[in-house]
Amino acid sequence: MEEKSEAAKREEATLVFWNEKNIFEKSLSKNAPRGEYVFYDGPPFATGTPHYGHIVASVIKDAVPRYWTMQGYRVPRQWGWDCHGLPIENIVEKELGFKHKKDIVNYGVAKFNEACRSKVLMYADEWKKVIPRIGRWADMEHPYFTMSRNFMESVWWTFKQLYDKGLVYEDYRIMHVCPRCETTLSQSEVTEGYKDVKDLSVTVKFKLRDPSKLGLHGDVYMLAWTTTPWTLPGNVALAVNSDVEYVAIKTIPDLSKAYERGIIPRIISEQFVIARGALSHLPEPRLPTTYNIAASFKGRDLEALQYEPPFDYYINDKNIKNRENGWKVYAADFVTADEGTGIAHEAPAFGADDWELAKKYNLPFIQHVNFDGTFKPEVTDFAGEDLSPRAKNNPEEVREVDLSVVKYLEQKGLLFAKEKYLHSYPHCWRCDTPLLNYATSSWFVKIEAQKEKLLETAKPINWSPEHIKRGRWGKWLEGARDWSISRQRFWASVIPIWRCEKCKDVRVFGSASELEKASGQTIDDLHKHIVDEITVPCTKCEGTMKRIPDVLDTWFDSGSMPYGQAHYPFESVQGDSLYEYKDSPRTPPFPSNFPAQFIAEGQDQCRAWFYYLHVLASSIFEKSAFEHVIVNGIVLAEDGKKMSKKLKNYPDPMTMIEKHGADALRLYLLASPVVQAENLNFSEKGVSEWKGVLTRLENVLSFYRLYKAQIAHEVSNASAHVLDRWLFARFNQVHAEVTETMNAYDLARATRPLSAFIDDLSQWYLRRSRERIKDGEADALSSLAFVLREFSKTLAPFAPFMAEHLWQELRQESDEESVHLSGWPVSQVVDHEVISAMTFGRNIVTMGLMQRASVGIKVRQPLRLLSVVHAGEKSQGWEEIEPIVADEVNVEAVTLTQGDMFSAHLDTTITPELKEKGQVREFMREIQAFRKESGLMPGELVSYRVPETIERALIEKYRAMIEKATNTKLEQ
Repeated sequence: MEEKSEAAKREEATLVFWNEKNIFEKSLSKNAPRGEYVFYDGPPFATGTPHYGHIVASVIKDAVPRYWTMQGYRVPRQWGWDCHGLPIENIVEKELGFKHKKDIVNYGVAKFNEACRSKVLMYADEWKKVIPRIGRWADMEHPYFTMSRNFMESVWWTFKQLYDKGLVYEDYRIMHVCPRCETTLSQSEVTEGYKDVKDLSVTVKFKLRDPSKLGLHGDVYMLAWTTTPWTLPGNVALAVNSDVEYVAIKTIPDLSKAYERGIIPRIISEQFVIARGALSHLPEPRLPTTYNIAASFKGRDLEALQYEPPFDYYINDKNIKNRENGWKVYAADFVTADEGTGIAHEAPAFGADDWELAKKYNLPFIQHVNFDGTFKPEVTDFAGEDLSPRAKNNPEEVREVDLSVVKYLEQKGLLFAKEKYLHSYPHCWRCDTPLLNYATSSWFVKIEAQKEKLLETAKPINWSPEHIKRGRWGKWLEGARDWSISRQRFWASVIPIWRCEKCKDVRVFGSASELEKASGQTIDDLHKHIVDEITVPCTKCEGTMKRIPDVLDTWFDSGSMPYGQAHYPFESVQGDSLYEYKDSPRTPPFPSNFPAQFIAEGQDQCRAWFYYLHVLASSIFEKSAFEHVIVNGIVLAEDGKKMSKKLKNYPDPMTMIEKHGADALRLYLLASPVVQAENLNFSEKGVSEWKGVLTRLENVLSFYRLYKAQIAHEVSNASAHVLDRWLFARFNQVHAEVTETMNAYDLARATRPLSAFIDDLSQWYLRRSRERIKDGEADALSSLAFVLREFSKTLAPFAPFMAEHLWQELRQESDEESVHLSGWPVSQVVDHEVISAMTFGRNIVTMGLMQRASVGIKVRQPLRLLSVVHAGEKSQGWEEIEPIVADEVNVEAVTLTQGDMFSAHLDTTITPELKEKGQVREFMREIQAFRKESGLMPGELVSYRVPETIERALIEKYRAMIEKATNTKLEQ
């Protein structure tokens, strides 16, 4: 690792200062005239180290609370840890070598859960190192844990509120399940895992039992198309559209093409039923054919026809319910001729449309695949085969089991055509296993029934960027479906429902004390392996109530965070004597900390944390859980690819901080599109550029420090000098812009003006005021001190280390101990006239210097005249600006005349006198370079021997001016 930069060393010293002086704690306990500002922090998992995505979110979550603290609010920032769910379970499974859910059961749920508990904070120390180092203030010493008894008890309370309002129900329906994790997933989880894969689509022959009903004779097959060949053993029906036109075609083998392809035809001709509209995209069969249309009929004419399924594992099973309704043709509106054959194969256990059709017509229910994605024993030809593996163990190949099914169909003469196709398919967001549509029972929270309320309570939320409100967030909310909250896993908050084994009555517990009272047992832990052992006598009969086996979706934990972090309603209720700011920077009592005024996370949380916070708050309190949201995008590698530790395609965050400083990294991120929900290709060059900006600010401070003790001055904005007035005006202008955009939660627009102001301060004001200060002009130093001091406050939310550095150099005895304990400067009226005048003058300077460059005359060579033509009225205050312009361009005079367009002309004639002055300037530059190389202080007088190459007469003529300007005594 490279040696730490001076910026990094200075920041580390600031961290020591903050810690030793308890500055963060003091920011929470100091007077807050405007009351509470509530911020919710979405807790991370500590099962990995912080990456740039976490750093972006953390920088946002630090800048905004710092700003509102300076605005007079108290902003507690309690840290939290996300402790439950598949991420941790998967870590433990890998360590134990488990491949299936049954491995956990055999190992023991109690032992497994305790192993999960031990892994929750694997990298907590790394987080505790990185988060403070980037300048983020958060109470990591008093965090909440979603696995704590208190948090989980609040989750129980939340669940019971929903249940008591009639918003929770149990149902059996088609769900997305992960066969490896053996659990259902919610709508939002499914959307996170789509990836492009290759699969097989097949067109299969279903032989009609009595084609004479269609006026056809011989063997007639209905052609059905499916993209999931593995579902065919579970077929119980075919579906057609009643109003679509279907045709019977008679195929005639194209023998010449068959022989060309080495195929010896065994079938002279076959008859198939297919939608007329599908003929144009009918896939090519294995045997090249042509066809004639033998008959035409509507879909309704096909209804109730019976057929022979391609697999006969279940057709003769008399124990199957509704068997009499199976293996027939039914009408379904969802069938079209736009793709496939216009005839759909129906396996109700594995498709939402199929499931609804089955309920409508009381079709038999066949689930030939286990929950773990393996074929059941009765599917004798494929028993035990797993759906997930891909052929040749290649993720770009098709499913191995689909190849097995196709091979079977070919051998039986039931395959009409097959083809590979690329499509987007959902995978488990944690273990990357392809998901299944699977009929199973689940507990749901009603979303669709309260959709209007959810949309109404979402209206007041302010989003940054604004388009998220009606875009990613709004569209997701509009299309949201009932939320499946039950999971068939282990390490999670449990569903607090106990069901009687005898009468099936259920009882919901909203607190541990309720369960303790009902069971007569003391409960210190609310996890599955503990509470599953607790039984309760049924109040309706003599039976025993046991907890249902499912646990809660981990997002239920996340959505309950406002209540869980405060242990509401069991503790931290408003007025609770347990809560004291003086003792601990804990979260304020509920409900004073609800809703949050501010939250922030990545754009993926529109469908996750933001959504679940909103659902639970609206369901229980009929209002949203938050008022303002900042949504960040994704930080990618510089080449636009996803950052990968394996590829090492991005610089380590801590390396960036030690090389450039945390402030430079913060400013780079805050000024970038990533804080406006756009993706950012991370560039070290961008961080380096902001480091350069801060270096210029440090140079200004260093210059001030040189003269701080030499010139008696106050920190004041009373100067009447035009440069000082312009500096005050520019600061007021920038500060007002930052204030306005921070109030609008637009961090990028708030951050970007800081760079321009530092450039103006360094490269214009200080350069033009340097000689004034060297000459002992107190007003200039007072003005510089005032602006640096005030600017440190404006800079504080964005670059807290540099802001503190400035403040400590400039704070007066009566000032706050830290800039982060000071108030936000009150915006002042901006003097636009002086800004306009200075801008006018600087534009003239630019034109004059461009002309110098074009003719190759150095700026040190004085010239006689710069003539300027300008349109409109002469700029107000020109008389004060003109000497500055003349000195900057190094001309003896600047003239203004009105004209149609803005232009400037430089008189490049160099008279003997002007040449002399140029030589003197060059000599003075050499003396100043000597002073700098010698490490001399500005006020330190030194003798300097004049080189023999310099004319004595020239020295004598300008001696007084040279000695004063360079603070030297010339010797011949």
